[in-house]
Amino acid sequence: MGRKPYSNVYNIMLPVWLLVFWPSYLWLLLIPLNYLIDRIVLKWGLGKMPDAGAFCRRHTWKICLAGFASDFVGMLMLLALFLIPTLAADGSAFEAVIHDIGYGIGFNPFTNIVAFLVVALAVAVSGLCIYALDRFILVRAGLDPVQAKRCALRLALITAPYLFFFPSSIIYSPPFYTF
Repeated sequence: MGRKPYSNVYNIMLPVWLLVFWPSYLWLLLIPLNYLIDRIVLKWGLGKMPDAGAFCRRHTWKICLAGFASDFVGMLMLLALFLIPTLAADGSAFEAVIHDIGYGIGFNPFTNIVAFLVVALAVAVSGLCIYALDRFILVRAGLDPVQAKRCALRLALITAPYLFFFPSSIIYSPPFYTF
């Protein structure tokens, strides 16, 4: 049996925000880093509360999980809107506009205003989920509602998934992958 003189190599380009949720070695860095950031922000939000360190040790993991779940909600929203252009294949001028918006959502939200607004909406939805879940967790953990609201607001504003704005097209542009 002889060798074929050629071989096909297929490339899959995925948005960075989708790769974060893909099981990989990246999680070995991502999970501890997220936990550390959540713990720092929670400790800052607690202020001079006595036993703040023990409170953080007991509840940061819940807040970290709530953050990942909230980011996942925003990612599902972006994924659904990113895949819509594949359904609109009718050859019209509208298809080109939808394709441009889909490209913007997936690979560079700064290419058009609609894509930017959709990504901003996904970040805001994830931030609202972070706020609601963290506030619920903190109230159940025994914080008074005012302090829980302040901590949850800080967590939501600082840990919202701003990575959704990262232009994945930077990674896929020729200087980074040519040999």
